[in-house]
Parts: sequence; C-alpha cells; structure tokens
Amino acid sequence: MNFSGLICDLDGTLLDSIADLGESMNIVLAADGLPRHPISAYRLLVGDGVEMLAERSLPPRLRTPEMVREMARRMREVYSGRWGVHTHPYSGIEDMLAQAHQAGLALAVLSNKVDRFTREMISHFFPQVPFAQVVGAKKDVPNKPNPQSALQLAQDLGLKPEECIFLGDTKVDMQTAVGAGMFPVGVLWGFRDEEELNQAGAKRLLAHPSELADLLK
Repeated sequence: MNFSGLICDLDGTLLDSIADLGESMNIVLAADGLPRHPISAYRLLVGDGVEMLAERSLPPRLRTPEMVREMARRMREVYSGRWGVHTHPYSGIEDMLAQAHQAGLALAVLSNKVDRFTREMISHFFPQVPFAQVVGAKKDVPNKPNPQSALQLAQDLGLKPEECIFLGDTKVDMQTAVGAGMFPVGVLWGFRDEEELNQAGAKRLLAHPSELADLLK
C-alpha cells in the first residue's frame, strides 16, 4: 500500500475535546432549565455536527426544528469562548503527524466541527504542523459521512482517493472513508469503541498514534 495523503478527523482523533464540548452544551441546556448530561455521555452525542449535537442533547419533546436551530446557535456562541479550556492533543499525535510528513504524505483535516472553529483550533494546537488543507463544516456542504468533502479534499491535494488514509474515531469517519474510496483507519483513543469502527468498515485499528508508522513503511 502506497499512500500519499493523510486526512484526519479532529475531535476524538487529534484532540481530546470532549470536556469542552460537553460543558459548553450543558451551559446551554442549564440556561433553559433543561437536564444536563454527564460529560462521558457526550462521547456518543457528538460527531455529526452541532445541529445533531443540539438535537440529541434536548429532551425528545423539545426536538423541534426551531428549538434545535436555536440551541445550536447558542452552543456555537458559548463554545467560541471556551473551546480551549480543557482541550489538548492526544499524547503522541504531534510525533505521528511529523512522521507522516517526513514520509512524504500531504496532511489534511476534515471535521464536522464548524469550519471557523476547526481552523482556529488547528492553528492554536498545531502551529508547527504543515497541514495542506483544513476543512470544517460549511453551509450548503453536506457533513460527513457524505463523501463529497473528502473527495473534494483529495482533489485539492492532487491525490486519488485510494492514495489517502482517512483517520478517525467514529463510524462517521469510517463511512466517509469507505464512501470516498479511501483507506479507513480507526483510532481507539477517541470517543467510540472498536466494535463501532469495525462494523463501519475500518481496515486497520490503532491503539496508539505511533502505530500509524507501520502503514507508512
């Protein structure tokens, strides 16, 4: 297998961000007197964009389109001021990215997080990493697992889909990779488990970032 690109998910793959995501959503819920969730519960609530996070966090009786839009708006507002309180790169991530770059791979990020936050967080946490492309959720562009953004990203990198490793921690990432014809690699340090990743089509699982080197030899 000869790879020329590494496309990474952000939350749960490069960054341990669950505490800031969960606390921000809980602040929004509490402001309306709604039940909050344990931070650990957000491992299953995040991953499909802020609108889906808002919908899943609300009590079923309140999941109207209008309420979901409003809660998502508030979540963006709260999160914009506190995305870096607890968030940090997972141990070994920076070395993994450096090894991939040294091996000649183009580096990119594709996230369902709002595009502005995605870019800000990459700049903040990985200022020395030479990412060729950083892409987050945008209006009028379908979120993962729709493969459209992944295919466009490969094209922008000048690569064929099959030349790209797609690294992520959820079924959404694996489904994106499969749909785009990329090589799906699941990480076990993120928000979801081995069973979910395997069922979604992972062709390789990594227990630690250093294990990516085996694919690059």
